[in-house]
Amino acid sequence: MRTVTVQSGNYRVLIGPGLLSQAGERVAEAVRGRRCAVVTDDRVGALYARRLLASLEAAGIRADVFSFPNGEKNKTLSTFARAVEFFAERELTRGDFALALGGGVVGDLAGFAAAAYMRGIDYIQAPTTLLAAVDSSVGGKTAVDLPMGKNLVGAFHQPKLVLCDTDVVAELPQPLLRDGAAEMIKYGVLRDPQLFSAMADGSWRERLEEAIARCVSIKRDYVDEDEFDNGARQFLNFGHTFGHAVEKSTNFALSHGQCVAIGMVMAFRAAGVPEGELVKTLEKCGLPTASPCGLDELCAAALLDKKRRGGAVTLVLPEKIGRCELKRVPVGELREWFRRGMGETACR
Repeated sequence: MRTVTVQSGNYRVLIGPGLLSQAGERVAEAVRGRRCAVVTDDRVGALYARRLLASLEAAGIRADVFSFPNGEKNKTLSTFARAVEFFAERELTRGDFALALGGGVVGDLAGFAAAAYMRGIDYIQAPTTLLAAVDSSVGGKTAVDLPMGKNLVGAFHQPKLVLCDTDVVAELPQPLLRDGAAEMIKYGVLRDPQLFSAMADGSWRERLEEAIARCVSIKRDYVDEDEFDNGARQFLNFGHTFGHAVEKSTNFALSHGQCVAIGMVMAFRAAGVPEGELVKTLEKCGLPTASPCGLDELCAAALLDKKRRGGAVTLVLPEKIGRCELKRVPVGELREWFRRGMGETACR
């Protein structure tokens, strides 16, 4: 097992096999509460809730399960409202906690519910997808979507513990592994050419625990430096400004990982950096590299991105594999950056 400690929030990310079955004892060490609400979705809950509940019960922790339908389309204010009402109906107090069992959608929603209920209760992340394990479960960003865009309502609320069971991750279907691979490639481009090479040659699959820990460590460094996303943490948005626009324009028909993959290629093209090595690596991991949407759709969606601040958007642009820069772009120039990012594959 590997452990990554996040100083911003003072919590541990545990990465290794069998952690879901050990959850009770690990959670009992991290929080004082002995009552919790497990937040999950109908697919993940059917697979793993029983194992988790048995472990919690063995540690003397009483748990009730709130489950909602799987999918980004259900990461809404109405689901959030049902979750906090569930907390209240089960009479959770400020000394109790929530536990997110699932992927990024579950983690985002559970964390936001924990941040808002009684002005904040503790919560634990137990990611069950590779994408959530390497990215969204760490760092304390919680949110739900609005019809106008992703993650527009939320809060910063750090977990008390993250439990990444690599046995669960290893048995994921290929589409979910591919989604996580997109975020791992992102970390390689940002800061780690060696990680990028492991993604390119496929060796990350044989060293899953090590690869996840490396991604989490990179994210930890950004979060510790800039918890509230006003400076260096913005590097983690690499591929996301372009990718979120694709996600919104396709009405979430493409997964988050697929859209980030497309967004990274667009960022390379927009920056004028040759994208061939990136495209080969993405294709090796089974990820798309071209936007199915038109320029007008993407630009309209980008203007509603939560990363817009006043009259400008900060783009993360690559200089080479392992190094990127932040560039503040006036909204009036955004269309030109998207046009360059779409290159010859633009749909007209």
